[in-house]
Amino acid sequence: MSGMLGRERFLAKLNGRETDRPPVFCADQTATYDQMEELQAFWPEAHCQAEEMAKLATGAYVVLGFDAVRVPFCQTIEAEALGAKLKFAGKEGIPSVVEHPYKIGSPVPPLPENFLELGRIPELIKAVKILKQGLGDKVAVIGGIIGPYSIAASLVGITDILKTAFKYPERLVPYLDLSEQAGTVLGKALIEAGADAICIEDMMASLDIISPKIYGTCVFEWERRQIEALSAVPTILHICGKLDPIMDDIARTGATAISVEPKVNVAEAKEKLRKYERFIALIGGIDAVATLYSGRPEEVEQATIAAVHAGYDLLAPGCSIAPGSPLDNLRAMVSGAVKAAG
Repeated sequence: MSGMLGRERFLAKLNGRETDRPPVFCADQTATYDQMEELQAFWPEAHCQAEEMAKLATGAYVVLGFDAVRVPFCQTIEAEALGAKLKFAGKEGIPSVVEHPYKIGSPVPPLPENFLELGRIPELIKAVKILKQGLGDKVAVIGGIIGPYSIAASLVGITDILKTAFKYPERLVPYLDLSEQAGTVLGKALIEAGADAICIEDMMASLDIISPKIYGTCVFEWERRQIEALSAVPTILHICGKLDPIMDDIARTGATAISVEPKVNVAEAKEKLRKYERFIALIGGIDAVATLYSGRPEEVEQATIAAVHAGYDLLAPGCSIAPGSPLDNLRAMVSGAVKAAG
């Protein structure tokens, strides 16, 4: 097992096999301003152009030493293709939705037949191909898609989806169906382009925002359906917040791995996940803000080692990497993983 390449290490651990050390990566956005300078690849171009997107994504490997790279860097690709209007934030930020294409109760057309040709989707698919061709078997290539509930929130607005989910959840079904189909079609295209794994970010399904009951009525079935459709490769489901009350529900979606914030009770989560016949990896362990952004390298190393001892299978920030995070802090995750392995 000594001297495993990043891709081999990453995929082995996702499947519950032994590795020379715990894999280190980020399930979510990986870019930082320092990486942009070092690679001479910048936002907003890296949000829109395949070559720049792939070039910046390589930083997770060539600059940070991670075991996987991933694209894209934002959470608006599918929503834009479905008609949402975006605001780009120049060199320093990620695109955000400023105009929602639907109102609750409005007719929902079928997914466009040319969906994969809309917006920035062709560039994202091309970026995955570039990464796969350029990095080969060295590191894993992760294709990122947005979960059904979160796409639906971008289509109708956060306030409206929250109110409707609480009072009339059945009214959300058409928007959830469309959103699941969009993410699934994109996910399959990313797999065909060479993605070794798919990460589904369903950030709006956080229990910081919704209740366990709403997760059961408006989230679970659409995540389960999507994950089943993308089972050709490992799937990582990322949801922010303290997920303890719905950890069993998340496991039942069929996800290969679950990416969480440090606020989750790791011991309880691992105990619940061990009940299932298949291995379910737990990902995370390092606070993206308090430790990676605001801490010192030695604190990152200590947190990484502690995460290994706590039971995390793959080490990662609990959420997207803050773009201002210091390179030395991010690299310290790798050195911490090496030290934890002895």
